[in-house]
Amino acid sequence: MALALQIILVAASVLMTVLVLLHKGKGGGLSSLFGGGMQSNLAGSTVVEKNLDRFTIITAVIWIACIVGLNLIQAYS
Repeated sequence: MALALQIILVAASVLMTVLVLLHKGKGGGLSSLFGGGMQSNLAGSTVVEKNLDRFTIITAVIWIACIVGLNLIQAYS
């Protein structure tokens, strides 16, 4: 069980890093490399940005749940 949580934690960490880097910041971020920069200047908030926000939040919740689960396993074993 702990090994599965550790693997999920590493995968979620890598995925969350990529998702955060894809967000548009003040400088444009990596999302402007894939054509997101031009469209986001025309509209306030695109569907892609909203979905990216959702995926980032879901990944963060999974990441936090893995950390809590691993701490509980370590405390009670």
